[in-house]
Parts: sequence; C-alpha cells; structure tokens
Amino acid sequence: MNVLVVGTGTVGEAIAHLIKGKKWLGTLTLADYSLDRARTVADAVGAGYKVAQVDAGNAAQLKELIASSKADLVLNAVDPRFVPAVFDAALEAGVHYIDMATSLSVPDVQNPYTVPGLMLGAYQEERKKLWEDRGKLALIGMGMDPGLSNIFAAYAKKWTFDDISAVHVRDGGDLRIEGYPFATVFSLWTVIEECLNPPIVWRNGKIEVREPFSEPEDFVFPEGVGPVMCVNVEHEEIVQLPRSMKADVITFKYALGADFIETLQLLHRLGLDGKSPINVKGVQVAPRDVIAALSPDPSTLGKSMIGRAIVGTLVSGTKDGRPRETFHYQVCDAAETMGRYNLQPVAWQTGVMPVMAMELIAEGVWGGAGVKSPDMMDPDPFLDICEDYDVTVKLEHRLPGRSILPATEQPPIGAKSVTVKGSSSPADTAYSAAATAALSAPVSYPETDAERQGRGGR
Repeated sequence: MNVLVVGTGTVGEAIAHLIKGKKWLGTLTLADYSLDRARTVADAVGAGYKVAQVDAGNAAQLKELIASSKADLVLNAVDPRFVPAVFDAALEAGVHYIDMATSLSVPDVQNPYTVPGLMLGAYQEERKKLWEDRGKLALIGMGMDPGLSNIFAAYAKKWTFDDISAVHVRDGGDLRIEGYPFATVFSLWTVIEECLNPPIVWRNGKIEVREPFSEPEDFVFPEGVGPVMCVNVEHEEIVQLPRSMKADVITFKYALGADFIETLQLLHRLGLDGKSPINVKGVQVAPRDVIAALSPDPSTLGKSMIGRAIVGTLVSGTKDGRPRETFHYQVCDAAETMGRYNLQPVAWQTGVMPVMAMELIAEGVWGGAGVKSPDMMDPDPFLDICEDYDVTVKLEHRLPGRSILPATEQPPIGAKSVTVKGSSSPADTAYSAAATAALSAPVSYPETDAERQGRGGR
C-alpha cells in the first residue's frame, strides 16, 4: 500500500520512523508546507522516502499530490484546522484516509457553555454517504485518544460487559517536562483549541456543554501513580462513542495540572488564544500562532520528559447480572520511548496507532466504506498486533465506584492489574484468577433472581 503522510511535525515525524520497513508498505511520501522539514525527517529515517511541498489548506494541491504520489491512503498529520481540505482531497482522489483528530467544532455564539454548537467531526460525518458511494474508508480519530481509547470501549462492549452504564476516558499519569516554565507534549495550537473550547459530556441520551476545566476530580491512575486531578476537556470520544454503543454517561477528562490550567486561562483573558489574524505594525498575525512560535517544539522535548503517560478507558456496567468496572489502558514511559525509538512518549503513543491501523487496512482485516471512528471497527485484530508494535495494554478489574474520587479521599486499594498481549478473547489473561479475585474482593453485591431461586429464596 502506498501512503502519503501530510505533515511532518511531532507526530508525522514519529509515523515516518515507526512505519519504516513494514512489509505491507509500498512507497511513502512525506509532504509538508516546509520542504526542508520534510527532507530533514526523511533523511533522519534513512529509508529513501519521497518528499514533497504542499499547502495542507489547498485541496487542489493535495489532490494533485495524491495522484502524483500514487497514494492508496492519505494519513493526515497536520493541525485539525486543515482537516476539511485534506479529507476532501482524499475523497475526490478516491483513496482511503486516516486522521488522528477530527474537524473542529464551532461553539454556539450566544450560549457557548449551555447550548451545543457544531460538534467535533461534524464536517466529516455529514459526508459519510459520499465516502460510502466512493467505496473508500475514512477512519477518523485514529490516534491514542481518540483512537485506542475508542478501541478499549469497543472491547468492553464486545467481551467484558452485557450492559454499559458509563464510559470515562482519562488521560494523565506522572509525565512532566523539566526545565521549561510552560511547554506542551504536542501541538500548542491543538492544546489551546481542545482545552479552551467548551467541553462536552454525554448524559442520558444527549450531548451537554460544560465550562472549560470544570468538574474536577481525582482519578486513580494505575502503575503506582495514584489520584491525579482531572478536568473536563473537549474531545472526540463524546461524539463518536454514542454512535456505536449505549451508555448513560460518557466523559473525557485530562490531567492538566493547576499551573498549566492557570497559564491557559491567562492566555484566554489576554486574547492570546485567538485564531483570527490581527494587524501588528502592518503584519497580519494570529495571536495563537505567535504563542505557538514562542513555545518549544514538542518534538525536541523528549530528553526533558520524565515519567509516564497513561491513557485509558474506565467502563462501568454489569456482567451476568453483577456490577463490574474495568480500566483498560496503555502506559508509555518517556525513558523507554526515547531509549528505544528516540521519540518522546506522546509522539510515539499517537503515531504508532495509525500505523497499526494502516497495517489492518493494507491486509484487508479492517475494511468497509464510509466515515468511521475506531470504535466501529473490530477491536480484536488491533489488540492482537499490539505486541508486534511494542504496545503493551493492560486491563484492570476495579471495585465499582472507587476510581473517581473527590480530592479529599484516599485512593482505593485492591485493584489488580494484568497485562493483555496478543489474544483479546474472553479466555485471555484479563480473566485470570487475580482479576476474578479483584472483582469479588471485599464488596458485597445483591443477589440476582437466579441465585435467590437457586437457594430457595424470594
């Protein structure tokens, strides 16, 4: 399969490294607005990739490049503001498409924090019939989160639960960047967009809007990290998951840290998060672009990163009539990704997921036509190849109701963590004696009707 990667920033660079040498890959073309940047990445990988210059906002240029590169699939690795142009160019060219962030939302003008506006990915969802007619697949939101977080939810639906009441995606850990007063692990432009936009939650069959950084909680992260404050942030899972599964509540929260939140709030108060260009001494410039230009390049921060990034999906519901709660997650250690791949952890986490998806598409394991999110695909093949890509995912069976805490409470005890590799069937190690013990440990559940009848009860 021939692939065109549009964008060679932090994640695009990671993809270029991680896709090297894959048997299913034909030719790879790296395209960027800066030809020098694309060439630098290609030279660093040393795999003979082709390079090209392209304006990611120009669908006509993109369509010409798709044709000249003979691409079978376009992988969009640029800022989400460019999604419509790249998405449309792939559709018109009749090739498959993957991105890691969907088209942008547009908040309600009059009541942004009480009335839902145009949702994330709405531009793409409205065009699903066109993709179906073309017979091509547009896989949207196929990064870490959204992406693997959706696959965890799909796995829970398929294997672990009979009924799901709540899905909570949490992004945190103990990762930090030393030596910088303010720095981000991926595009600052995107960080500002998703953190300062009105966050959304799914509750009782509809999307509700919240204030930025609202509803703080202490979420108990695994791997010895413990409780970390998380807050509401706008994210694709809230829009995507209700299309493929039933749940009363779906939320997404980030562990941002008080200092980070305060800095973002200050940028907002000063208008420095603005996307519209303003006149500065005769030069038109967007304030957000200035802040991004002044911030350190996330792709260069790997050596300053210490700790682990943990992204997972907490699912609550019932199995065989009993309450159940699981946390399916992936942990990424900065020292490990720098030592093994010379990539900072969030770039590796985000970049490896679309590469795995491309393998499944190239080999005909994942298919279909239309606009789809990762939770609409079979989770098993993806989890089956995790070990091939050094992606270790873990599944914790937790005591229901003890993962999301007020800040004053202590972390729960008794959760058992088991590594899930290769197989993703109900017979795998997730259902080991340790997990079963954690499920039945000191919580007393009400009897089911069948149990009462079995012992003669009423």
